[in-house]
Amino acid sequence: MHTQHNGDMIDDTKILEQTSLFAGIAPHDIESMLCCLHTRQMKYEKNEMILWEGDTISDIGIVLSGHGRSIKDDITGKTVIITLLEKGSYIGVLLAASGERKSPVSVQAIDHIDVLFISFDSILKRCPKVCPKHDRLLQNVFNCIAEKALVLHDRNDCLIKQTVREKVLTYLTREAEKQNRHAFFIHLNRNAMAEYLDVDRSALSRELSWMKRDGLIDYEKNWFELRL
Repeated sequence: MHTQHNGDMIDDTKILEQTSLFAGIAPHDIESMLCCLHTRQMKYEKNEMILWEGDTISDIGIVLSGHGRSIKDDITGKTVIITLLEKGSYIGVLLAASGERKSPVSVQAIDHIDVLFISFDSILKRCPKVCPKHDRLLQNVFNCIAEKALVLHDRNDCLIKQTVREKVLTYLTREAEKQNRHAFFIHLNRNAMAEYLDVDRSALSRELSWMKRDGLIDYEKNWFELRL
């Protein structure tokens, strides 16, 4: 069951500094702003639902720790992963900005996940003190929306590839670039990876084996190395 948490925000502030929402805002200003932004910090257990399809939301969620995924069931009942969430990822930023539109996806915790929710209205309302840092926050919202759109673009970039190999290489190359290394860990197991790439689980395992044979990659469970 998810729980509300009111712990020390110092470590969390370091995470928020690195997000586009708080870009250009000093750490001590972030801490003071959190008091007037109507925030709540929630913890979710593995596989717990953070958001259900059809919900309406008015808060922006920022992942402080852990991993999650936005998912949707197709007409056959198959679960399709739309986006993957990690530390610094946003939840509901497009929905919160769109008003009363219902969520087209559900959001689920992959492992233990900590999320900071910020009232979107409190971001839009001009600060009574007319402080520059709040004006900067308001400007940053547009960067958040653009960032979320690019995340969806990356997901679509995998889906449009014609072959399983192309899908795998697209995903692994992006992960290597994100982690800035050729050898890295992913947090998806094989079933989740197959769901994300929208391929058959057996076909994925077979293609990974062939790619290893061909010298394109090496891997062991969740560890991968690109050898292109």
